[in-house]
Amino acid sequence: MKNKKLAGSKPSQSTQKFLDIAEIRDDVVVLKDGSIRAVLLVSSINFALKGTDEQNAIIQAYISFLNSLNFPLQIVIQSRNLNIDKYLTKLGDLGKEQTNDLLRMQIAEYRSFLTELLDIGQIMTKKFYAVVPFSGVKRDKKKFYEQLLDTFSPARIVTLSRKRFAQYKDELDKRVDFVASGFSSIGLAAVRLDTQSLIELYYNSYNPEIIEAQKMVDVNQLRLEEINQ
Repeated sequence: MKNKKLAGSKPSQSTQKFLDIAEIRDDVVVLKDGSIRAVLLVSSINFALKGTDEQNAIIQAYISFLNSLNFPLQIVIQSRNLNIDKYLTKLGDLGKEQTNDLLRMQIAEYRSFLTELLDIGQIMTKKFYAVVPFSGVKRDKKKFYEQLLDTFSPARIVTLSRKRFAQYKDELDKRVDFVASGFSSIGLAAVRLDTQSLIELYYNSYNPEIIEAQKMVDVNQLRLEEINQ
């Protein structure tokens, strides 16, 4: 009887219903509360190698940039273990193809050196992102019971009409240009992520264990499931 009940039970809700993201389109992340986000991939600089005057100039430029903002800006640092398994495999195959004994030996030593280097200490790769928001008209502060309801239940979706989405996106684009210009004044390059890159970013963030085995397909090949309100 217990097995029959389990067999007849409805499938559990999708994890997607508990995420804040409603959809990703036109290089924009649309959240379920009706606000939108753009994400910039930002380059880095080796601050320690700069001279004292250069360091002070960078700090002052960064302070001026932050003081010029009249909206919140989120800085996200994503760290991942460096994975060069494919590169090591390629080196191994290349070594087997060499007819010159000296070259084959050098490739083998280089491959062994990289393997030992990774075993000694974990080498991390870091990517830096800037999340630029736009929320439209400020909404009234939620009451306590509404905040509690949002905490323990899936986010409720607030749909955006095409006209309002276009208006929001136009304002967001202006903010993105302003932020990119501010980073440029510090000596940093900032590139806005397109729709495909945004989908891959969030997919990889929520599925770090399976990103190597299960790659994302192109966004044009995806059939997005319609979200019922």
